[in-house]
Amino acid sequence: MKTKEDFLNGQILLIDKPLEWSSFQAVNALKWAIRKKFNLNKIKIGHAGTLDPLATGLLVICTGKYTKKIPELQGQVKEYTGTFTLGSTTPSYDLETEVDQTFPIEHITETAIKESANQFLGEIAQVPPVFSALKKDGKRLYELAREGKEVDIKPRKITILEFEITRIALPEVDFRVVCSKGTYIRSLAHDFGKALGSGAHLSALRRTKIGDFNVNNATSPLTFKESLE
Repeated sequence: MKTKEDFLNGQILLIDKPLEWSSFQAVNALKWAIRKKFNLNKIKIGHAGTLDPLATGLLVICTGKYTKKIPELQGQVKEYTGTFTLGSTTPSYDLETEVDQTFPIEHITETAIKESANQFLGEIAQVPPVFSALKKDGKRLYELAREGKEVDIKPRKITILEFEITRIALPEVDFRVVCSKGTYIRSLAHDFGKALGSGAHLSALRRTKIGDFNVNNATSPLTFKESLE
């Protein structure tokens, strides 16, 4: 059993974030569980990289003195699996917003899909989604997007180390991606659709690895809470 000192000195906790939870909610659930169990007024706790509410998978959560390790962990290579839905786009590039445009997909072949994936390998310039938590002029981009303001977002350099197509059942295409810090899989979905002369959005996403940490070794926030009790 972990002691109060363990959590204060620092722990790295691997959590499998449930669908529709925000990363903040997951961190908060752990924070309250630890505080309650050990009667603590406060404990430092934070995660090494956000996951959108519609994504599931690995959150690396640091407690106590280990919160200093967060920047280093955030810089690690990440692996994701998920699904792109071809033939339609959404303003947020995922299911957070409704479909706004549809495109033909009859011309898309299995070969074209695999060749398109190869185009994204290596260092590429990627424009982050307008519905993101990045800040411009002190405001978060999604706030500006919701106000209907035009936002000029600069492309950023990212690296795609592996991009594997694991299943094709049009309009759905399943993938596995290994990428650098700062990569938006939603933007990859959007750009992938364009590369195929169509449109696409991200319809499922799971983060499977961060550096050497694997989601197979992670527990749900609920299981963590029960193990403390």
